[in-house]
Amino acid sequence: MLFDNLINSKNKNIPKSITSICSANKFVIKAAMLFEKNSENRLLIESTSNQVDQFGGYTGMTPSDFINYVKVIADEVKFPIERIVFGGDHLGPNVWQDESAKSAMQKAEEQIQAYISAGFRKIHLDTSFSLGDDDKSKPLATDIITERAARLCSVAEETYSKLNTISEKPVYVIGTEVPIPGGAQENDESLVVTNAEDLVETIELSKKAFYKRGLQDAWERVIAVVVQPGVEFSDTQVIDYNRKNASKIKDKIERYSNLLLEAHSTDYQTKEALTQMVEDHFGILKVGPWLTYAFREAIFALAKIEEELFSVKERSNIRSEIESAMVENPKYWKKHYRGTDREIAFARLFSYSDRIRYYWNNPIVQESVDKLLSNLENYQIPEMLIGQYLPIQYKELRNGKIDKSPEALIISKITEVISVYESTNFGN
Repeated sequence: MLFDNLINSKNKNIPKSITSICSANKFVIKAAMLFEKNSENRLLIESTSNQVDQFGGYTGMTPSDFINYVKVIADEVKFPIERIVFGGDHLGPNVWQDESAKSAMQKAEEQIQAYISAGFRKIHLDTSFSLGDDDKSKPLATDIITERAARLCSVAEETYSKLNTISEKPVYVIGTEVPIPGGAQENDESLVVTNAEDLVETIELSKKAFYKRGLQDAWERVIAVVVQPGVEFSDTQVIDYNRKNASKIKDKIERYSNLLLEAHSTDYQTKEALTQMVEDHFGILKVGPWLTYAFREAIFALAKIEEELFSVKERSNIRSEIESAMVENPKYWKKHYRGTDREIAFARLFSYSDRIRYYWNNPIVQESVDKLLSNLENYQIPEMLIGQYLPIQYKELRNGKIDKSPEALIISKITEVISVYESTNFGN
């Protein structure tokens, strides 16, 4: 199995990792498939609990919908579906934090059932947030977190046992120190790395909670622990990996021959930093916003090309359309951006946090993107404009690696990010 191979490599001190593609963006998924199409690697694609759940999440997709959506893309590019591993990220009661523990955990159980039934097999059990009737005056106790995680694991195991399937059994990721989804809200040079003793406590209390529920077999399939390795990004800043600060958690995880470290947010890290993380036993590198950030860069570059070639009436006006959509519905960025009106307007479009990614599925925005692509598909884009606004893609065009189609330019832009991960001993 994929994760067994990664764990065995870690125990032999052979740096290996798999990159987790955490995105529902069709261009991102297609780029990842095309990148790995001619390799023998498995492709790990994950959806988050706020993105996809039994009620549809913000994408409008249930877990079954998401897998079918990915399968359609795989069929289009002729990527073998059996090489895809589907993961569920942040699965737990987090979307329902304002509800009572009874209500939130019941919905979390239904969420887990939906994910397992659909075919998701890498399950991150995230019960780290306080719920409506928890004591908010202090951090949620680790024993409560691990008990709730074991409860959800029990539901996953029971659901899997009822399926008429020979597919691989679920594997699990535990961990309480989960970074804020979407990045930090403030710039912070003093980001606290997971305490090594807290890591041990999480592992030992999780094992105890699993065994208490008779989940010994499932515990053997716990493959990784999420920790805070000291990497993060905010709307204007990236905090890079400092391996010296993470040396103690590296030393502790070496004592557990069955476990990897999972880096939950590696967006915008340098190739050198990612390489060091893999060497330090981070066998699973998650990336999401950086990929959709690259997609946004490509769309905005294509919009500039469109401005050079089409009259005002003919243009897609994608920049103004997405800005309008974000202003009309501030739900997904309001809590993340601070400053003057001008600073917030800038962040909406260009922030590392990439809250703009929540708006590409807006029907009006989608229509505008379609018009942009249609305009440029029906026009032979002058090479000089590609050189002006997408210089790396210009070089690939001149070298015969891509064509002038807007989709090829977008895929190439996203692949710039994916290729950074491939160069960090990505083989699996």
